[in-house]
Amino acid sequence: MLKFLLWLLLFVLCWPLALLALVAYPLIWLLSLPFRLVGITISAVFEFLRALLYLPARLLGARPA
Repeated sequence: MLKFLLWLLLFVLCWPLALLALVAYPLIWLLSLPFRLVGITISAVFEFLRALLYLPARLLGARPA
């Protein structure tokens, strides 16, 4: 709701910029989507490597970190 109110304020102050933001937001979201997917994948790989490194300690009964 706050984003909508800020957009309305921008629309009142400078309507061409508000319309540009309205059109550009979905395009920027689509362009950033692959980068977010790469970030999720990299964090998953790091979590997998962490689990592999801590596996011997967990098998020997150490407390989880």
